[in-house]
Amino acid sequence: MDNPAARAIVRPMTQDTDLLITGGGLNGAALALAAARAGLTATVIDAAPLPAHRDPDFDGRSYALALGSVRMLKRLGLWEGLADHAQAMSEIRVSDGRVGVAEAVLGLDFQSAEIEEGPMGQMVEDRYLRRVLLDALAGSDRVTHLPGRKVVSQATEGARARVTLDDGTALSGRLLVGADGKRSGTAQRARIRRTGWRYGQTGLVCAIAHEKPHEGVAHQLFLPAGPLAILPLTGNRSSIVWSEREAQAAAVQALPDADYLTVLRPRFGDFLGDISLAGARYAYPLELSLANAFVADRLALVGDAAHAMHPIAGQGLNAGLRDVAALAHVLAEARQRGEDIGARDVLGRYQSWRRFDVATLAAATDVFNRLFSSDNPLLRAGRDLGMKLVQAFPEARRGFVREAAGLTGELPELMRG
Repeated sequence: MDNPAARAIVRPMTQDTDLLITGGGLNGAALALAAARAGLTATVIDAAPLPAHRDPDFDGRSYALALGSVRMLKRLGLWEGLADHAQAMSEIRVSDGRVGVAEAVLGLDFQSAEIEEGPMGQMVEDRYLRRVLLDALAGSDRVTHLPGRKVVSQATEGARARVTLDDGTALSGRLLVGADGKRSGTAQRARIRRTGWRYGQTGLVCAIAHEKPHEGVAHQLFLPAGPLAILPLTGNRSSIVWSEREAQAAAVQALPDADYLTVLRPRFGDFLGDISLAGARYAYPLELSLANAFVADRLALVGDAAHAMHPIAGQGLNAGLRDVAALAHVLAEARQRGEDIGARDVLGRYQSWRRFDVATLAAATDVFNRLFSSDNPLLRAGRDLGMKLVQAFPEARRGFVREAAGLTGELPELMRG
């Protein structure tokens, strides 16, 4: 069906491009802009219609952007449009708690002052980040954005990847990139299988308003049913990422708002005063899911299309943006050398760079979730002792802060200081 809104804002479409990107979410849009910065052209095929992306109302979704991700947005010229809407995270407090005594048992305290680079991260609402990305796509003469369109078939023919859209349009490019989520049609059509498992937990996501200021402090509370993150937003508001066992989560999500808050309050505690909902509520199943390969013939995967993991460390979007930065880095270097950006050896560099890092992060989140989502007295005593030991050694704390800030390992050019 024709989309008048899309037709009104999209430039005349070229049939051939450097990158064909399926998925117009945050990772797909960021990759298109990173590719454009490297002198490449990109076409973003976006299943969502444009009005859905540009809703100005706050819907409760927010992201904890690590310092490395913030650097990337600055390099892409996007941060100026986000800075006034961002909340710096000055401190992370980690607690091993029980319902009703959420704030009572402090285990770890990580402060941004322990590193020289500045705040370890920034909280940004989805509505602002998405809008800035869309405006940048519309303003780039190297990017074509096709909202309200879906890929129905794909193939590789010689030095080109080809796709057909649901309106019959045929497009070709030197590289096809799947940024279309953990149920990636791009990966499925390339017969890339996934390995993983469900956790038996559901993530409950919302935003709350509270009486007392949060002072830029983020809280990670480990409860027997799963972790609860309280992440500071601008003003007296915080983002909640609350993991519960599936049956309990389904029952909580079905409650009216007032009853939902009644269940949340004893888990949350009263250290920020009274709380109220400040946006919509979401629920999604938690799982570990890794693509068995990040690349195929003239194809690469980024973000959730390549990996999905437990939100315990808040690294989902950051891991996706690191994929984007690494792929853009590899493609820019290949272009400078005169190489074919879609060649298997070029894409192999991207896979070698990211696959080990992602597997390590996924394993760490898996272990932490299993270790802390238990009220076993022996496990509780062991993990509390471990947290006390980390807290006692400044270099260990500094290492955790640098990891949370996205400053460890080999950094892509877009994420370097």
